[in-house]
Amino acid sequence: MTEASPLLIVISAPSGGGKTTLQDQLLAANPSLTRAVTCTTREPRAGEKDGEDYYFLDATSFLKRVQAGNFLEHATVFGNSYGILKSEVLSKLRLGKDVLLNVDVQGAATIRDRAESDPELKAALVRVFLTPPSLATLEERLKRRGTDSPAVIQKRLSVARQEIAQWKNFDYLIISTSIAEDLRRMQCVIEAERMRVTRAVRSPLLEM
Repeated sequence: MTEASPLLIVISAPSGGGKTTLQDQLLAANPSLTRAVTCTTREPRAGEKDGEDYYFLDATSFLKRVQAGNFLEHATVFGNSYGILKSEVLSKLRLGKDVLLNVDVQGAATIRDRAESDPELKAALVRVFLTPPSLATLEERLKRRGTDSPAVIQKRLSVARQEIAQWKNFDYLIISTSIAEDLRRMQCVIEAERMRVTRAVRSPLLEM
């Protein structure tokens, strides 16, 4: 009898906090949820497809989009640029799809600021911060990944302290425990947001 308006779900976490794993679990469990395809200037990796995994742009094309204000948020990481097109997000929301973004804390702050001046984005936005219960747990996860040197891990932990301090700027806080429990809690957040009266698309029954 009613249908909720679509959600723009932004998940942030410190490096190693589990946001990519949670993103993949959510996409597998929710057919109505779609990932916004990110633009990047890095070279495609084996098996990656343009328009599906990323939009692959050269540096000049990327810069032109930055200057035109096309990006909802963008950043340069290890010499490569990444950005989420505002048009990519809005086109999917207008099709009635819930959109999932996996970004760092700085990216989440930029999206929040951009949404303040865009009623459509502001109405859809839901911000979730995911964090391990302690820095010791995060350090153990980073070590277990086996991809970083001890020096890099310590640098990531230093950044993580600053990121975790921003948790109050989000709508929801999930203290990570297990993959299954993180998914269950995130599903609860999504269901709660879908039932907000401000998101209800009116039906004849509600007009009585």
